[in-house]
Amino acid sequence: MQGQITYFDEEGKQNTLKVLNLAKKRAQELGISTVILASSHGYTALEAAKIFTGTGVSLIAVTISAGFQEMGWCMTEEERAAVEKAGVKILTSQLSLGGGVEDAFGGDHSPQSIISNTFYCFSQGMKVAAEIAVMAAEAGLIGTDREVISVAGSSEGADTAVVLLPAYAKKFKQLRIREILCKPRNG
Repeated sequence: MQGQITYFDEEGKQNTLKVLNLAKKRAQELGISTVILASSHGYTALEAAKIFTGTGVSLIAVTISAGFQEMGWCMTEEERAAVEKAGVKILTSQLSLGGGVEDAFGGDHSPQSIISNTFYCFSQGMKVAAEIAVMAAEAGLIGTDREVISVAGSSEGADTAVVLLPAYAKKFKQLRIREILCKPRNG
């Protein structure tokens, strides 16, 4: 089997539409029925709603917990309403790979930190793509027996998409990144 990976010269929001179109194409080719998206303020989710209209693909936007509000990373009520109106499910959850109690105690050597830093070797989006899959599985919004496409990015928008088999946190070693559709080359 041969595949193709798209590499972006820069990470960031300017890649979002290309990422979503690559995800749509691959979802249709593989018969994948669910795409999960990291979306802090709704931009990626709203763009995905436009691109995936009429495909039968379910979209789930994964947002960060209220503990990150002071950093400006949380959806406002207005942003959430717009995403929901566009037909995208929203999951707001504690991060699965850090940002929790372990961080309050300097969790640089926690398993979550080690896993996060390993994914960061690929790109920030790669870490987030795996993380939101665990978050969605833990919430019962996706199963662990079917592939999904996970879309994430670096700061704003999307620049990474992967086909993966999700896992629950306690079975994290069963998570499988099956295909890398795109990522920033310098990420």
